[in-house]
Amino acid sequence: MTTPDLAAAEDFHWALIGPGRIAGRFAEAVGRLPGMRLSHVLGRDAQRARDFAARWPDAQGRLPQAGSDLAAALADPSIHGVYVATPHAQHGEAVRVALAAGKAVLCEKPLVPNRAQGEALVALARERGAFLMEAVWTRFLPIYETVGQWLREGAIGELRAVQSSFCFPATYDPAGRLFNPALAGGALLDIGIYNLSVSRWVLQQALGHCPEYEQLQVSGLLAPTGVDQRLNVGLQLPGGLSVQFLCALDACADNALRIYGSAGYIELPQRFWQATEARLQRRDEPEQRVQRPLAINGFEGEILEAVRCVRAGLLESPQISHAESLATLAWMDAIRARLGLRYPFEA
Repeated sequence: MTTPDLAAAEDFHWALIGPGRIAGRFAEAVGRLPGMRLSHVLGRDAQRARDFAARWPDAQGRLPQAGSDLAAALADPSIHGVYVATPHAQHGEAVRVALAAGKAVLCEKPLVPNRAQGEALVALARERGAFLMEAVWTRFLPIYETVGQWLREGAIGELRAVQSSFCFPATYDPAGRLFNPALAGGALLDIGIYNLSVSRWVLQQALGHCPEYEQLQVSGLLAPTGVDQRLNVGLQLPGGLSVQFLCALDACADNALRIYGSAGYIELPQRFWQATEARLQRRDEPEQRVQRPLAINGFEGEILEAVRCVRAGLLESPQISHAESLATLAWMDAIRARLGLRYPFEA
């Protein structure tokens, strides 16, 4: 176990596993945040890792080390945190190796494809005394701070319903990440996680907690590979409160988030998962519009939260707790079960 000495460290050094498109946003944010450095890039294809690393020199022109030997890299005591951006089905393997090495881990959402795998990782993190957080970057965007304040203050009265959509028409590729069951493809894990996680966040802000649903309705369409291509989900909660969302890999939508209350409503009108604008409409009052731009590209909030927690000696973030990640996975398990959807590695 190579526990880093953060007190002696000038910068927080990150290792990145899975040098793909999303990882580029992480690397950009790390490179522009003070006191951060991307020191290692790791992938199954060593050349791809080297090509990715070559794009991200630090302020002194130093390139991250790059390669495919994960165990050897994690033996380096200078690494403080590990960011995992592999396909969903491979998250668990990378996270386990990093936690076993005593490293703090920030893992792309969803943490893993199902709750059982998530419980195993949480148990390992606690056993090793290592920080673990699911990287739901949307929850850390500046505009959500404003929306959260509105909800906590009761600006729209009592919460009545939450509705959202996240859809885009994807080119069908049975071997690609989106449609390949071996890679845990499908709309829910790839984009519906945003609908579900943000809806749970709204409930927590408005009610102080996220109640369990009383009824669950799911309809949709499976792709030829057997993964979910389109999902309509409705959750009924105590008091008649409802959560509804559409996520799809074969459709277009406004991709908005709307929060309805007894005295008004809140709208994030487009691309709610990376929103910079929110609208508050109270009955018989002028509309309020608030714009809060991203400081870098939106990933900075979750990175700063992870580093804050690690430096404070925490094993989890109060904003994305282990219990919250596991509860979200449980809801996703239930949604997939309604469609009879199981991945090959779950058999």
